[in-house]
Amino acid sequence: MSDNHNQASDQPLPAIDPFMVAWEQKERAYRERACAVLDGNKKVLLGILAEHGITSVIVNFDGYGDSGQIEDITAQTSDVIVELPDERIEIFRPAWDSPDIERQTYTVREAIEALSYDFLAQTHCGWENNDGAYGDFTFDVTEGCITLDYNERYTASENYSHEF
Repeated sequence: MSDNHNQASDQPLPAIDPFMVAWEQKERAYRERACAVLDGNKKVLLGILAEHGITSVIVNFDGYGDSGQIEDITAQTSDVIVELPDERIEIFRPAWDSPDIERQTYTVREAIEALSYDFLAQTHCGWENNDGAYGDFTFDVTEGCITLDYNERYTASENYSHEF
């Protein structure tokens, strides 16, 4: 008696969707470009914040129902809330459907917001859809790092059926 469970299936493999392959290639290339500009953008942004004595910036975001937004940006010097500087800085942003890296000039607040949206797109694309997600970015100027605390909402449903 032979064991057919260990033999290859006679079923054909599913066809590879060329659209999905192309999309995955674009996504991979976009992420590579985004990683390539991250260190420079962090250095410029955290540098200007440090020059103004800012030790951290907290960015709150919330998304649901197919929209999402930055809710609040709070800058601090130690535990004291301070204003962000009005200066303009240049940051680099990857284009989605092109190998180009765009140079854009923003106020410090606009740069923080733009980078936060970019980070969300890179790590949790669709964060604003359906039940959405919420969380915080912490731009830790003293440590030279940016962290994301991300919380995803979802609706769960459990069904039980019994026949007696």
